Amino acid sequence: MATENITMPKLGESVTEGTISRWLVEPGDHVEKYDPIAEVMTDKVNAEIPSSFKGVITELIAEEGITLEVGKNICTIEVENKDNAQNQQETTAKIGAKREENVHMRNQNDEAQKLRFSPAVLKLSQEHQIDLSQVVGTGKSGRITRKDVLKFIESGETSIVDEKASQIKEREVQSTPTQKPQSHPLVAPKQKIQTGWGDIEIPISNVRKAIATKMVRSKAEIPHAWMMIEVDVTKLVQYRDSLKEEFKQKEGFNLTYFAFFIKAVAQALKEYPMINSVWAGDKIIQKKDINISIAVASGDELFVPVIKHADEKSIKGIARDIADLANRARAGKLTNEDMEGGTFTINNTGSFGSVQSIGIINYPQAAILQVESIIKRPVVLNDGIAIRDMINLCLSLDHRILDGLICGHFMQRVKEILENIPKENTSVY
Repeated sequence: MATENITMPKLGESVTEGTISRWLVEPGDHVEKYDPIAEVMTDKVNAEIPSSFKGVITELIAEEGITLEVGKNICTIEVENKDNAQNQQETTAKIGAKREENVHMRNQNDEAQKLRFSPAVLKLSQEHQIDLSQVVGTGKSGRITRKDVLKFIESGETSIVDEKASQIKEREVQSTPTQKPQSHPLVAPKQKIQTGWGDIEIPISNVRKAIATKMVRSKAEIPHAWMMIEVDVTKLVQYRDSLKEEFKQKEGFNLTYFAFFIKAVAQALKEYPMINSVWAGDKIIQKKDINISIAVASGDELFVPVIKHADEKSIKGIARDIADLANRARAGKLTNEDMEGGTFTINNTGSFGSVQSIGIINYPQAAILQVESIIKRPVVLNDGIAIRDMINLCLSLDHRILDGLICGHFMQRVKEILENIPKENTSVY
């Protein structure tokens, strides 16, 4: 038998770390290869880590609640398959030698270890112009993690180290020695909140922490702009209502209005592909695939699974995906693959009765569309007053990538498609 390490796997694109939310095994437990051994939370999804080997768990290195970078050891296992262990012996030896070298270097100079930053930390510090020497690291041997940098940003202590800003500040200090430094203009100073009598303290779940981190990053990095249009969906309501009962009996799932909106948006994205883009620092990436992210709530948790290639699917196919993803989200069965690859987000806020809202962009996408409630309202039609089914569509956009002109054309096209259903989409199949 041989002892092997199981490491934190990479659970998706741009994922650099994960949090052990719950161990599913204990030391001494026998596991088969691919058996789940732990539940892990990332900023994208909850997932189970499978065992890489068949054998007996010998040690749980990482405690529950601990966040580890991809590739870090989480537990050890005594492998039963001797041949398999021998096949990996050379790789394990190289990893062990590298770790011994790192330990040796750390013992020689612990401060040098603290200055080894991951690519994610370096990128975030450069984007926010942060002096990393001011950030306190909570990682192993004081190493600075991405969460440390985000916490530093939220604290309001962010230091701008831009050369021109430094020069201006230096001149100001020389002319007014008693002037106090100002905090970052976008972040409020960190305040200690006191708990009063009768207050209830609610622990922050891993999912809520991930949502908070992503929303803070989106608002801190993306210059949001907003626009809204009114759409007359009277024909769409009549068309859908004429089909819904027969469709449910035939297909076994609901024909929702949301499926029509996703289809219309996917069609418009093909005609205005710049909306289907992401910001990548020194460039804008226009995505070829049209993958629509949708928000699904499960209790106090929010998941954003993806309908892949929505432009290639019929309304029936989109409706099936909506039902399937929503059911699996509420059952806790979404996979990391279900959450990856989104290029544009549509949020069905109308299901809660909302008539107007401003969405926070799903980073790093370029925009998010809020689909509000369909409301019967009196409107002017052919110089007369008529009762029509009206809906507001609200778009939040990244003003680094998009401007009002292209977004206006995009929204007009979505409006045109929806107001001409079933002419634009003669069949749900």
